[in-house]
Amino acid sequence: MKAENGNRFVWEPARNHERERVEARSSTRSRSRLHAEPASESVLARPARSAFTLLELMIALALVALLMIGLTMFVFSMGELWGKNTDKRLFEQHVRAVTRFLEHEMLAAALPPAGRPGQAAIAPQAVRPANANSDNLLTFELPEGSRLIAWPSQPLPEVVCSLQVRDRQGLVLLWHSRLEMHFADDPPHETMISPFVTAMAYDYFDANLKRWKRETVLQRDAASGDYLAPQRIRLTFTYGTLTKDTIIALPIAAEGLPNY
Repeated sequence: MKAENGNRFVWEPARNHERERVEARSSTRSRSRLHAEPASESVLARPARSAFTLLELMIALALVALLMIGLTMFVFSMGELWGKNTDKRLFEQHVRAVTRFLEHEMLAAALPPAGRPGQAAIAPQAVRPANANSDNLLTFELPEGSRLIAWPSQPLPEVVCSLQVRDRQGLVLLWHSRLEMHFADDPPHETMISPFVTAMAYDYFDANLKRWKRETVLQRDAASGDYLAPQRIRLTFTYGTLTKDTIIALPIAAEGLPNY
């Protein structure tokens, strides 16, 4: 025990013990700092990666460019394959459409009441087109008209139609209604069916020889001299280097069933 400032006494061993505790704590903190500083310095020494490098960007752009080139070549090759035979495909589609149209219209002409048993529903008849001489053409009657006909005014029934192939023009439908004021005097109206029809032939079946005969003009009966209706017609379509023939069988009017 030591006397300080008169009556104040301080316990010397306790004071020394407190000093040792403080020094030991300071030394521990110093050692921990020394061990922690190298780790923090190593972390700070490495820069953080916040973006791609220039080399990585160049590789990515090269891969995208190769992908786009391959995709473009694929699209163009598919387009070339699809459009290679476009003319042929559209031409054949047109031939089928015209054939189906004529088959439908001629079948409608062969059904009652237009078609009468014992009479040819589709037969040659003298027709005088506008600005042309009279000619014998295959003619038939449509009781309800045709969807291809464009009337100048109110549509009329009982339409008499004829087929004519004109040089450098195509297949023409001549038509007029029996209910028109000047049916017997005025020339028929005209509607283009197909500009690609270049020829129409007529097939006659020879019952004696049991074979078909193709004629380019309508045939006459040797005895009466009247024109004979063919059993089939053959249309020739031409577009550039493409040529296709189609055969249409002419229907025969049959006797219908009674109403009772």
